[in-house]
Amino acid sequence: MTFDELDPRELADALDQVALRRLQARYGDIVTRRAWSELDSIILPDARIELDLRRSEPITLSGPTELAAMIDGAVARFEFFEVALLNAVVDVVDDGPRETRTATGRVYMWELRQDRESGRWTNAFGLYRDHYVRHEGRWVIGSRRYSSLARTADRGGELAGPDYEVFDIPS
Repeated sequence: MTFDELDPRELADALDQVALRRLQARYGDIVTRRAWSELDSIILPDARIELDLRRSEPITLSGPTELAAMIDGAVARFEFFEVALLNAVVDVVDDGPRETRTATGRVYMWELRQDRESGRWTNAFGLYRDHYVRHEGRWVIGSRRYSSLARTADRGGELAGPDYEVFDIPS
């Protein structure tokens, strides 16, 4: 098969998949570098963001500015902080012209962290369930739901008890 024989719809699907994977990776890169102002380029200004940290009721935020403030405060205590993407799935919804398509995705992630004060290394695992939209000709995060899946327990220096918390994977 030559390039000219490719089905235009399949080619558009492949290009969307690549663009969405790049979007997912860019988010991890931005958060790892703590480059909060760059979130504006990948998240809609009014995106609904729900964070279920499994400690209390979910937190609801609106847009990249609120998200940046929340994450910045949460990671300030870490000397080292990195977001690693473990696996991702994207489903493009074919509901018309490419310019108006939407997509959904699941991103499984791992946070590697070192506490600035204690030097203790900890981990957190989570799942992003995203809705992606085309905005100004490119894919962006239209809404996001995050759920913690597991993490090193925060025992306040205590040595008793399990060193981890594990949660159900949400549907």
